[in-house]
Amino acid sequence: MATSTDEMKSKPSWRRFEDGQHEWEKLTDKIFVQDTSHKCPTYVHKTPPCQGSCPSGEDIRGWLQIVRGMEKPPVGMDWHEYAFRRSTDANPFPSMMGRVCPAPCQDGCNRNALEDFVGINAVEQFIGDTAIEKGYGFEAAPVDTGKRVAIIGGGPAGLAAAYQLRRKGHAATIFEANDGLGGMFFYGIPGYRVPRDKLNAEIQRILDMGQIEVRLKTKVGTDVTVEQLEKDFDAVLWAIGCQSGRGLPVPGWQGTPNCVSGVAFLKAFNEGRMKITADKVVCVGGGDTSIDVVSVARRLGHIGKTGPKDLPETVIHDGYVAHDAAMTAAAEGAEVTLTSLFTRDKMTASEHEVHDATHEGVTILDGVMPLEVMLGENGRATGLRVADCQMVDGRPTPVEGTERILAADLIVAAIGQGGDLSGLEELDNGRGLMNADKFYQVPNKPGHFVAGDIIRPHLLTTAIGQASIAVDSIDEYVRQVEHKRRPKVDVHHFNLLEKMTEANLAPESFVPDERGDMRGTSSANYAIHNYEDRSGAEVIPHEELFLGHFNFHARNLRKEEVPSSDDVLGHFKERVIGLAEAEAIDEAKRCMSCGMCFECDNCVIFCPQDAVFRVDKDSRTTGRYVDTDYAKCIGCHICADVCPTGYIKMGLGE
Repeated sequence: MATSTDEMKSKPSWRRFEDGQHEWEKLTDKIFVQDTSHKCPTYVHKTPPCQGSCPSGEDIRGWLQIVRGMEKPPVGMDWHEYAFRRSTDANPFPSMMGRVCPAPCQDGCNRNALEDFVGINAVEQFIGDTAIEKGYGFEAAPVDTGKRVAIIGGGPAGLAAAYQLRRKGHAATIFEANDGLGGMFFYGIPGYRVPRDKLNAEIQRILDMGQIEVRLKTKVGTDVTVEQLEKDFDAVLWAIGCQSGRGLPVPGWQGTPNCVSGVAFLKAFNEGRMKITADKVVCVGGGDTSIDVVSVARRLGHIGKTGPKDLPETVIHDGYVAHDAAMTAAAEGAEVTLTSLFTRDKMTASEHEVHDATHEGVTILDGVMPLEVMLGENGRATGLRVADCQMVDGRPTPVEGTERILAADLIVAAIGQGGDLSGLEELDNGRGLMNADKFYQVPNKPGHFVAGDIIRPHLLTTAIGQASIAVDSIDEYVRQVEHKRRPKVDVHHFNLLEKMTEANLAPESFVPDERGDMRGTSSANYAIHNYEDRSGAEVIPHEELFLGHFNFHARNLRKEEVPSSDDVLGHFKERVIGLAEAEAIDEAKRCMSCGMCFECDNCVIFCPQDAVFRVDKDSRTTGRYVDTDYAKCIGCHICADVCPTGYIKMGLGE
């Protein structure tokens, strides 16, 4: 017989606890009644900040996992090659980028919250150099689509685009105005930073994919018309870069022969034509290009007696004149000064590059602005009038009483670059650049796409990343399909389904009529259960990691051969000495694998219910190391608390 409501209120039944006793006295006891939380662990993949910070969108965590030995290669493939394949999915220049990229990925690295970032570019250089030594090549798509794409510009963006197009089965023709490929890799960066044998190997590896035609010394807009390109090709990608330097906006600059741009200065040196510079060189800048200019000037030096044809500006302005190689034997050290509007801590050049330049004997004047080029009777510059400056409303303003003249035989402006759109005026947005929409299409110009510095001068890695997205858009355009919505975090993500397929663990095919009831997929083998992919939408911060798991682990530093001011003259050896294999592996082990399980066993060890367990070895792969028995799980959240990588989230069942 049921108890009436009145009796329930007046005659309470016996209870174990008195009124007000609703909290467990011991935390241990409390843990074992948490099944009422309805929250059990699920495994959530997020993008680490290194990848989120990489303009190329490389799967950095992925290839670090391979180098450290955690993620295993498919049967029959060496781990060196597997790391190379993973790293070049986004960027075909690991050897180059490991040397010259300023590595915004390292600024974003969560390990900065502990002691120091992971040396990502050092490991990337190891992967790239090893790939060249072992002769790894690229493979084009197994089937050619018959589509042909014109690429205007053979620099980083253009070459990366040719690589990605061939992977999709499309043919490419590269139109390059210079007499060689490489763009800013070759013409804008000195050989002691970008070894030419390594650069040529990485370029040739792309060309070896086949169906890539190269037309050198061909300027579109002059030698070939845009209309002809539209007639002969299915799409056009503009990747012409910015190889025209900006002059100083001060009186006396315009038309003065020994006032040159940093781009022209480096091009003359990198082509091998300029072998000496001036006695007193003043460079205005503060970015990486200006550092290259002053470092090259210190290495070249000057000669005491020069004729008109020996002056550095003669070689710089005339693309066909070259210095006599014998001149270098008589070279003496040059007095080189770099001025920057910004103080040293705010200069855009890499900190270590600034340090190396000063070690090599460059004088750096920071917080200084140019006012006027001083001219001699013969019309040549004799000096640069400057003054200390302060930023007022974002504009440099000279400080009264600080004006002085810096003596100069050659003044170099490295304050920015622009594109050469002569003959292509219809594409000029009025600023010497080209416009692009979010899919890197040229607005109101169907079939035309754009990537790289001609959109906005930035990093080499930025140009390479834009090329990859532009190729996706070109592929969709030539196949006449609608552009897919790009993810918020637009990088090359780890794909668990692809990994399971590679490891022969792909889910079985699902036929609804045969399966019947579709519930209970946690025990079925036709779905990847207990896993959520948020990598396209979320970057995992260090606050979501269990940092207490990690011990101090000093960074493996690359050695550098930086000459002193006494030894810099004629020193053109490569400065950066790459990591040995053991060092690269140890450095990769410093990666905290943010947002992805790295098989530490913490969740298995600390689970009080033995609800978290290791997956059987024959079913285990990256991202599938542990699983949860939800019949045992009580929602205590300990596994999530002790997960170093933030891969476990308490959310299932909400």
